[in-house]
Amino acid sequence: MDINLLQRIFPILLKATTVTVQLTTISVVLGTVIGIIVALLKLSKNKLILTVASLYTWIIRGTPMLLQLFFFYYGLPFVGIKLEPMSAAIIGLSLNSGAYMAEIIRGGILSVDKGQFEACKALGFTYGQTMRRVILPQTIRVLIPSVGNEFITMLKDTSLVSAIAMEELMRAAQQVYSSNFRPMEPFFVAACIYLALTTVFTTLFSIWEKKLSVY
Repeated sequence: MDINLLQRIFPILLKATTVTVQLTTISVVLGTVIGIIVALLKLSKNKLILTVASLYTWIIRGTPMLLQLFFFYYGLPFVGIKLEPMSAAIIGLSLNSGAYMAEIIRGGILSVDKGQFEACKALGFTYGQTMRRVILPQTIRVLIPSVGNEFITMLKDTSLVSAIAMEELMRAAQQVYSSNFRPMEPFFVAACIYLALTTVFTTLFSIWEKKLSVY
């Protein structure tokens, strides 16, 4: 392994890492918003709304993320919609994350005792007030482990956006390899960075979970 090459490529890959973290954070935040909306729709008693929400999660969870990214970046131009790599990546990853977050959040909501729904109804709370003031705040503590897992999964899955020419960590490693024809160094450094990132964020979510835990 060439130490000099490692020293040259490390700053390049480290710079690309910021894009990976940024892309992951944006996608999970937007995915959480989408997930909350879809989860509430899936709890609706309206069959049409329930069907539409269920269809969304069924399609997204039942198809590969890479295929979804290809659809937004390569497929949409055929109907006159051309997206930049960053835009296609954010939309694709956010919608994918949203489908999984919807099931996570729906499970968290269902874990809250039904008596609390009835108590809120007796107090005259609307459905929106019940969710916003009582139910959703209680689900946060329950959801932290699952949300942490989704964040870590998304962090690693961002490597797929290299297939649509998105300049992130994996793409940077591929470009370094193309210019030097030495796969060992760039991919070794990329692997170490991914491992470091997952370790840091796993630790942060673990600390957050412990702070929210109650006896």
